[in-house]
Amino acid sequence: MDADEFRQRGKEVIDFIADYLTNIRSRRVFPNVKPGYMRPMIADEAPKQGEPWENIFNDIDRVIMPGITHWESPYMHAYFPALNSYPSLLGDMLANGLNQIGFTWASSPACTELETVVMDWLAKMIGLPNDFLHSQADTTGGGVIQTTASEATLVALLAARKEVIRRIQSQFPYLSPAEINGRLIAYCSDQAHSSVEKACLIGLVKLHLVPSDDKLRLRGNALRQAIANDKENGLIPFYLCATLGTTGACAFDNLVELGPVCEREHIWIHVDAAYAGSAFICPEFRQLMNGVEFTQSFAFNPSKWMMVHFDCTAMWVKSSAALHRAFNVDPLYLQHENAGVAIDYMVMSIDQ
Repeated sequence: MDADEFRQRGKEVIDFIADYLTNIRSRRVFPNVKPGYMRPMIADEAPKQGEPWENIFNDIDRVIMPGITHWESPYMHAYFPALNSYPSLLGDMLANGLNQIGFTWASSPACTELETVVMDWLAKMIGLPNDFLHSQADTTGGGVIQTTASEATLVALLAARKEVIRRIQSQFPYLSPAEINGRLIAYCSDQAHSSVEKACLIGLVKLHLVPSDDKLRLRGNALRQAIANDKENGLIPFYLCATLGTTGACAFDNLVELGPVCEREHIWIHVDAAYAGSAFICPEFRQLMNGVEFTQSFAFNPSKWMMVHFDCTAMWVKSSAALHRAFNVDPLYLQHENAGVAIDYMVMSIDQ
């Protein structure tokens, strides 16, 4: 495909998408297909020769559309909102065309600096404390785009694990990281997303599911008791994933109560606001964030309510240095003359 055909076919794809979204109300939300439906409809092996674009494009209707769950439909009431918009689609097309790989500032200065500015915009929009801003000169906080809230939960847990191992080794240098890691325990409510459990499996740490109250919220007393019991058994509490807007019931854990408990115990609080975080743009809902000043990291999904296509999770930390310590690597091919001055987002995520 050359540039001229790309222009032609691109217009056809845009027309297809516009027609799809315009007429989506007429489609059945959940497909009427069975597992394995697609295999008989396509070849057993990849073609040895390229096919005409018309054949490929026709297969979208013939093969793909019968198995599509229409997340954009106004009749879609499962899982969570997955809203989209035409500006988001155009932005994605432009990003794909420019194809920037932004793991360091040098790999794409504009990519890095735009992310930095927009993450500060978002933090201010939802009322996060200044400690989470890149632009706050007297702090080391800042935001980073992760793919999903599950990844943000994992990134925060790994950073918290690095911090607690570092702290304990400064007191007991004869303990190895593996010995400390084997005694670590994380916390979340019994209403928290399953990604917390998965993060603990990846991080090789224990997880304590703390019972929620009659309104499905995690409260300070319940956490305090769980911590006391675990410490008696020789475990080291280090991480709490508090949820603002649980998946099952949109319940809000009580950060005002949880914060002082975790502060005394040197526990990293990560806030998973994936589902409801966009609502904090409205000042009348921000009382549900009370206590956020006690937290070390915060994440929500613009891809749910802000009409930004999946996948997009906004994550902030009070100490980007904590992420650097957890994820920093320094291969020769990624070094550049502005290292240490500019932000290198590769050290704020598991990417690269």
